[in-house]
Amino acid sequence: MTQLNWKVIFYLLSATVLWAGNAIAGRLLLASISPAFLSTIRWVLAVLILLPFGWQVLKRGSDLWQHRKRFLLLGLFGVGSYNTLMYLALETSTPINVTLIGASMPIWVLLIGALFFQTRPRFLQLLGALISIIGVAIVISRGDWSAFFAFEWVIGDLFMVLASIGWGTYSWMLSKPGISNERSWPWAHFLFAQVLIGSLWTIAFTAIEWNMGNIHIELNWLTVILVLFIVIGPSLIAYRLWGLGVIGAGPTVASFFGNLIPLFTALLSTLLLGDPPAPYHGLAFCLIAIGIALSLKEKKSG
Repeated sequence: MTQLNWKVIFYLLSATVLWAGNAIAGRLLLASISPAFLSTIRWVLAVLILLPFGWQVLKRGSDLWQHRKRFLLLGLFGVGSYNTLMYLALETSTPINVTLIGASMPIWVLLIGALFFQTRPRFLQLLGALISIIGVAIVISRGDWSAFFAFEWVIGDLFMVLASIGWGTYSWMLSKPGISNERSWPWAHFLFAQVLIGSLWTIAFTAIEWNMGNIHIELNWLTVILVLFIVIGPSLIAYRLWGLGVIGAGPTVASFFGNLIPLFTALLSTLLLGDPPAPYHGLAFCLIAIGIALSLKEKKSG
């Protein structure tokens, strides 16, 4: 039985703050490293850090090999494809479009749950998703609704749609009970198995990028610092916390917390620039919080 308590809230909030930092760092890094290669560097380094703690899953007869098909999908949807697609999206799409499409996550989670996991969405969940997305829209438009009329849809927007669908599937797979559930494994083993297979997917994507002649890297101190941040924070720590949060709250409620990412991204951006948060940030936070509360109320009453 899942439940939302202060510990689970802390897990989910911390993960979203770290991923907001990843959005900022990723945009800066794309000037120095091509998208797929950046994703590969990120996850290969994560594998090396986790190796001393999780190498036991490589032994013959471990649960990784018994559930290899499941981990191939977990590595693809949660590690291999999501960030590669997001970095690709940021190359051709605007931050406004990418963030807005990423904010559609609760809708995709509800649809995926209904189609593949026999979980029918309920009225308050749908209402909460709508209210939460309105809150995100306020952040994206900076309180100016006319900004939405300036949208120009490009291939990057499609990449972000695919990334959001994949992440919704990943969250549902995390919550599925059984031996391949995070609660059944030592934390380092479960995370290492996902990251290892996910890194192999990113290597395959980088090979495609190489063949297309689009790979490049320019190293400097800022690049190194930003890469270390996305490896330790948004990769290892955030994925561990998100997994615990999904197990505790369920994929649907967790997806509503994901809508806080663009809000935290905006707040971090203003702090880095030395500007105070605007009033619309407070309004957006209230709407997103209402969406989370509605989804939780439906969960308790269902």
